[in-house]
Amino acid sequence: MSKNIFALYSKLLVLSSLFLVLCSCNKKEVSIIEPEVIKQLPVINVDSIFINLDDEIIKKKAASIDKVFSNLRRKIGFNGTVLYAEQGRIIYNKAWGYRNLRKRCDSLQSDDIFQLSSVSKMFTAEAVMILKNEGLIDYDVDIREYIPEFPYEGITTRLLLNHRSGLSRYESLADAKWPDRKKPFLNEDMIEYYAKYQPTPYFKPDGGFNYSNVNYALLASVIERVSGMSFADYMRVKIFEPIGMDNSYIYEMNPDANVSLYIEDVVQGYYMDRRRPMQAPNEYLNGVKGDKMMMSNTEDMFKFMTAVDYGLLLPDSIQDEAFKPGSPKSRKRKDNYGFGWRIPDKYPGCYYHYGWWKAYRSFFIRDDVDDRTIIVLTNTNKGPNSDHFWKI
Repeated sequence: MSKNIFALYSKLLVLSSLFLVLCSCNKKEVSIIEPEVIKQLPVINVDSIFINLDDEIIKKKAASIDKVFSNLRRKIGFNGTVLYAEQGRIIYNKAWGYRNLRKRCDSLQSDDIFQLSSVSKMFTAEAVMILKNEGLIDYDVDIREYIPEFPYEGITTRLLLNHRSGLSRYESLADAKWPDRKKPFLNEDMIEYYAKYQPTPYFKPDGGFNYSNVNYALLASVIERVSGMSFADYMRVKIFEPIGMDNSYIYEMNPDANVSLYIEDVVQGYYMDRRRPMQAPNEYLNGVKGDKMMMSNTEDMFKFMTAVDYGLLLPDSIQDEAFKPGSPKSRKRKDNYGFGWRIPDKYPGCYYHYGWWKAYRSFFIRDDVDDRTIIVLTNTNKGPNSDHFWKI
């Protein structure tokens, strides 16, 4: 803008000079403008002339969001971190409440790391799509191509991604059969137990939709078998490091050690069902990865959304499948499911996922129509429902 004003000012000087020359053409001597006259131009601060309307709009939006969470804090004790972005720009990024809810001390910070619960699934799906893009897997091949000992026929990677495998819950299987809950139950143990006990599926492969953690736990195992890397290492090398998610990782348990009392180096979760908040202990099922157990913060998650939007991890031809409905429309089901993302009928052009596991709740909502993103991470088993966030 300053360059345009400079040019306009120069042109006016030149035109003025020509006018003076023409007016003096009947005289014997013509005045010549010395070069020094146009050397010194006034310094114009363009920013002082125009009002930055974006800043005013952003301040109003941030204030309105702050009011929502201030009310939630006052009414129901909201405890967590919030990030809101629009048009690729972070407008609101704030923490509410405490790391230590029992003593009500140690205030949360906006960059604190939480366990993402089922929001982990979108990252697992992204890793599977990267394998697809590299030509290492086929969505429609029986997963026994990758996990030969798995006992069920006809289950494909695509069916796992879309939650259409029909498999029963691994949590129920482990609760019934795992002999020592002081020892972690891992993905390989899960596969072994399905092969050993062969629990009856809920329905045949592709016979319906049933959201179940087992689908994404198996996808993590497929990633390990195909890549030859641990799931945690694959996620770090293929997703976290390339896009600068420096505060993200997959939690891993040592198979030879007892389950630790608590998960270290993250914000602790709390159960709010009693008089005083109770810190959530670590447990044996936290050894299963892919469906949960990713650790991250709101800023890293927004980096991921930006990478997805700009095709930094995958070409559009592969990435777009994440947001395509994987099941036929049904009156019984208001939302559909793509690859790691839920697809709501109520909000066309929007995608989301929630998480809820052992005193952690998480929310990730993406509006592609207006280019808006809201991420909410909490460390309590009770809190506001998602309706508050859709209204923002």
